[in-house]
Order: sequence, then C-alpha cells, then structure tokens
Amino acid sequence: MLTLKDCIDLSDLTEEEILAIAEHEHIPEIIAMEYGQYLIEREDGEPCIKAIIRDDIRHAEQRGDKEHVLKLKLVLKHFVETHGAAAA
Repeated sequence: MLTLKDCIDLSDLTEEEILAIAEHEHIPEIIAMEYGQYLIEREDGEPCIKAIIRDDIRHAEQRGDKEHVLKLKLVLKHFVETHGAAAA
C-alpha cells in the first residue's frame, strides 16, 4: 500500500508545493499531488503552479500571516529554480 509520502516522492513536486496547491484549491493533499502532477506534465502547467503559489502568497498577505508569506515565498523560489518554464 502506498502512503501519501510515497506518492509525493514519486511526483515531480515537493511536499511544500503540493501543500500550496492543496491550500489554494481547498482539496486534500493526495488530490493536490495528483492535480499538481497533472499540471506539471502540461505545457502550461508550470506557470499555472507558479500562479497558484503567488495567489497563496497574496491571500496570506491579506490575512497578515507574515510567517506563512515567508514560507510560501521560499516555496515559490524553489519551484522557479527547479522548473524552467516557471521562470518565465
């Protein structure tokens, strides 16, 4: 039986990136992992994930959650560094 960690390890995303997708879409982590993997395989998927993380950052800023903003900015930085199409 595969665990959530096993599935994350098999995906092209980090746990933090998957959590950002789950937060944005209001879905469980395992579904966010599947959705993120689907997006990452699409031609326009990496910019979509980048936009999702940026949107999460904006929402955290609006809530005044500075700690979460910093965490998400690190997630975005890592995502852009590791996914070439997201840099655009």
